[in-house]
Amino acid sequence: MAEKSEIRDGMRVEWDVPITMDDGIVLRADIFRPVGDGKYPVIMNYGPYGKGLDFKEGYKTAYEILESDYPDSLQGTSGTYLNWEVVDPEKWVPDGYACIRIDSRGAGRSPGFMDVHGPRETKDLYNCIEWAGVQPWSNGKVGMNGISYYGANQWRVAALQPPHLAAICIWEGFSDNYRDNNRHGGILCVFRKNWQEMQVKTVQHGLGERGRKSKVTGEYISGPETLSDAEMVKNRSDLWGDLLKNDLDGEYYKSRAGAMDRIVVPLLSCANWGGQGLHLRGNIEGFVNAASQQKWLEIHGGAHWAEFYTDYGVAIQKRFLGHFLKGEDTGWDKQPTVTMQVRRPGQIKFPSRAETEWPLARTEWTKFYLDPAAKSLKREPSGTTATLDYETTGDGVSFLTAPFEADTEITGPSALKLFLSSKTKDADVFLVLQVFDPKGEEVVFYGALDPHTPVGQGWLRASHRKLDPKKSKPYRPYHTHDEVQPLTPGAPVELDIEIWPTCIVVPKGYRLGVNIRGRDYEWAGAATTLSNMKNPMKGCGPFVHDDEDDRPPAVFNGTNTLHFDGDKQPYLILPVIPGK
Repeated sequence: MAEKSEIRDGMRVEWDVPITMDDGIVLRADIFRPVGDGKYPVIMNYGPYGKGLDFKEGYKTAYEILESDYPDSLQGTSGTYLNWEVVDPEKWVPDGYACIRIDSRGAGRSPGFMDVHGPRETKDLYNCIEWAGVQPWSNGKVGMNGISYYGANQWRVAALQPPHLAAICIWEGFSDNYRDNNRHGGILCVFRKNWQEMQVKTVQHGLGERGRKSKVTGEYISGPETLSDAEMVKNRSDLWGDLLKNDLDGEYYKSRAGAMDRIVVPLLSCANWGGQGLHLRGNIEGFVNAASQQKWLEIHGGAHWAEFYTDYGVAIQKRFLGHFLKGEDTGWDKQPTVTMQVRRPGQIKFPSRAETEWPLARTEWTKFYLDPAAKSLKREPSGTTATLDYETTGDGVSFLTAPFEADTEITGPSALKLFLSSKTKDADVFLVLQVFDPKGEEVVFYGALDPHTPVGQGWLRASHRKLDPKKSKPYRPYHTHDEVQPLTPGAPVELDIEIWPTCIVVPKGYRLGVNIRGRDYEWAGAATTLSNMKNPMKGCGPFVHDDEDDRPPAVFNGTNTLHFDGDKQPYLILPVIPGK
């Protein structure tokens, strides 16, 4: 495979540059840099989505949403070099950056065994950073910046502390491979299974002539080799089989997550309030737990892939990376520790607000007790003895506050304490934090992928109820997921269930509620679709939990019972934010 260098659209572009790994495997990279001689800071992306795959071709509906809803994201660029979830070189090279895109091992034009998010990938990424740091056109400072996969792998490689890594910008990238990504509360999410089928196997190295061609170079995106189906299977890990086998949090997941206490590089973690089911929790927990002395958190709304490319997104990225990679006076030295967009019902764009920490120090952690008679949320416990049954295949049971007497901001993580029994040896609990307008219509927001996402969600498999007392907080329980504690049918157990962070100003006259159910939430309206996702979007996007190997109906499709008894009263704890 020959590399090629050319000047086009004001950039020097080098295609298929070889980067040799320590075991002899040669990865392939495309490099976009300024035409003139000089030494430039590097922005690196390493991932499995095919560096030659055109955004418009591979992710048609996502691109159309950029065009219609985020038009500034496509201004100042021809879009010729746009790839899914990585920086657009036409917006960065003119500012004096070298942008590198590398097909990860086994993907696109890079041969080898594909093990997504695996330790070998992280080692490869370390090697690539160190390679880029000593190139004649590099100033020795390598930064990482990208969405999702291109964000999540930053936590892992930063923990290895490559000497030339100068800054990381994790845009919607999970940090805990178990809790944030694959097993919500111990319940297996089918996202990875469908993701591999739709987005990874379709650009696996070896498709060659059976795959697509680059619209720019005319080369096969997943070539030049064309391998047999049997060879392709042999060249990738059994991702779904591995996830099914590894139901507890052990070495498999820990080797695919970053060690936060070893991350010391300056970092900007950018989360999405709508990322219920992927990334949101990891961006926030990663920010809180990383050992870096220089770290910032930004939280926005809107579609998962979109804000990264907007003027707002590019501006904050350039201020951060310009400061740490180029030594520019971008004003970043005055950047507040936390910047967050505050959501209100009916809004599409949200105003930003500066804060100094997470969770917010002025939070009033407020308990709302579940009243079984009125199915309401009240500030005082009812003290009654009662039980409530719900069918796990139905819509569960909901508890609502009275209409709010004033606009009330809810920002931060929350948790629900329950006393629950099942007629079998286990139970999966799905929680939905909801807001309703005075007419009873639910308030939903554009989530990371689903346009009708509820305000907040939480999950827990009851047999995984064991808590880590050192890491748990009343408002954010932390489960060890290191052993299974089966239920005795009919006997209640105490559950503390994490609800992922949220932000919403609940207007006067609106109600807040919590829905306790035995299956995934579904929005009342019509489903939507994305071309790169297999299942229709019904409120949870692709982050659903319906695999019968993980959730056998004989165990999980039955009746659960909520228990109320004297001083054992269930309650929701919410982060109420008073005005400054």
